[in-house]
Amino acid sequence: MSRRILAALAAAALAVTLSACSSENDDLQKVFRDGSNQGVELGDGRIREIPAAERGASVRFSGTAVDGSTISSDDYAGEVLVLNFWYAQCGPCRAEAPFLQSAYEETSEDGAEFLGVNIFDGPEQAASFDEEYGIGYPSVLARGDVDLKLAFADWTSLQAAPTTLVLDRQGRVAASLFGQLQDDSVLRTLVTDALAEDL
Repeated sequence: MSRRILAALAAAALAVTLSACSSENDDLQKVFRDGSNQGVELGDGRIREIPAAERGASVRFSGTAVDGSTISSDDYAGEVLVLNFWYAQCGPCRAEAPFLQSAYEETSEDGAEFLGVNIFDGPEQAASFDEEYGIGYPSVLARGDVDLKLAFADWTSLQAAPTTLVLDRQGRVAASLFGQLQDDSVLRTLVTDALAEDL
């Protein structure tokens, strides 16, 4: 794992320690403990970077967005794409939403794209979440879409939320983060590294 990632992880660990007593964090943890996770597995915080020579095939997908439009992997051809798997009542998904939006704002100017994959909700719940948290990138809806779920089966369980994948310009998984982002630093570093690759 690169020094930049290790430094970002250390900063994230410090941020977690400093925020451990905040009432907002306590409330989110209580929501998750109380069963509003709808049976979805919680990621364990692992981060995996995949060397370019070891990456598998390109991720190919197509799905219906929250606004009813169709979004597919073809729309992101040649771009670095961040995929975040989430749903509205997932406490960790709510906690990390500001960090995802921040990373999106900071890296989109350099050419990164972000796409949410909502694993549980219908369009109304997903749209309400986006509005509440000021999410500026789209999401596709996986509930009831078997083909969309199968498209990601080799890279992540659709039962695990939150999970974040960083795809390189060839559409291959370059990095994966399982569990809640504690800040935006690690994701920004992974996206910046993918943008800098000469593939």
